[in-house]
Amino acid sequence: MAFDGGPDFAQPIACNGYAWWYIDALSDDGQHGLSIIAMIGSVFSPYYARARRKGAGDPDNHCALNVALYGASGKRWALTERGRQQLSRDTNTLSIGPSGLHWDGTSLSIEIEEVTVPIPTRITGTIRLYPSATVTQSFTLAAHGQHVWRPIAPFSRLEVDLKRPALSWKGHGYFDWNSGSAPLEASFTGWNWSRASTASGTTILYDGSRRFERDFSLALRIDPQGFVQTIAAPPKAHLPSTLIWRMARETRSDDPGKAKVLKTLEDTPFYSRSIVAATIGGSPVTGMHESLSLDRFRTRWVQSLLHFRMPRTAR
Repeated sequence: MAFDGGPDFAQPIACNGYAWWYIDALSDDGQHGLSIIAMIGSVFSPYYARARRKGAGDPDNHCALNVALYGASGKRWALTERGRQQLSRDTNTLSIGPSGLHWDGTSLSIEIEEVTVPIPTRITGTIRLYPSATVTQSFTLAAHGQHVWRPIAPFSRLEVDLKRPALSWKGHGYFDWNSGSAPLEASFTGWNWSRASTASGTTILYDGSRRFERDFSLALRIDPQGFVQTIAAPPKAHLPSTLIWRMARETRSDDPGKAKVLKTLEDTPFYSRSIVAATIGGSPVTGMHESLSLDRFRTRWVQSLLHFRMPRTAR
């Protein structure tokens, strides 16, 4: 294996802008899942939103590593925001407080030392992601290149080795990157996104509602060698709203009537993460799915709630 095409943690980030590196995975036995998001210019931070309202928001002063673990024993969630003195980065390494990501040219290591909320427990250990290939192609999601998305390693293996909680498993992983020079809520009202991996590759479905432009839709199939193919988007499929916050959800499937939610992992006022079943290209798939409402996110009542899920610390 001889490839790079890595995440480039040293890239410049505009004032009031952001960059995040996103990883998710489902275990081979179907019993576990996770998501990890390393954020500079934390897009959903109430502290960063306040700084932007006062003038020029400094993305380096609002960074965080979000870790979410899902399994039979329950969910663990950590998202502590830190200031610029807790941020260090170069092309291959990103450190946020005591946690960090390192790209060695062929794989990604994530060292985690975080505290959960609302009940403080520790998440400590290492996660390693091994791509079969990397993708260098990026996709512009809004006019003038304000928002860009790149599926860095959509077909990967992932290994979990945590000491706290004691957890070890392997599964299919996914790794991408988003960056923008303006707040998300300034350009979008929301989106639905999903990815599903099979032995032949990963299918990504991305439908977004722009605030001042036409909506966009991406349907991609990426094989294990990193070849990106645009495919015809399957028909839209309605999914039931989340139980608690009634977040609307939608996906795409060859047979829309049979698409379903297998499990809701996150049910928040403006965001849901779910495991869904659908049919893509004639084959049944199980994948990670998210729905986002930026109209809800920017309301005052949602902003006031975010402090409870996203503490900020100087350490």
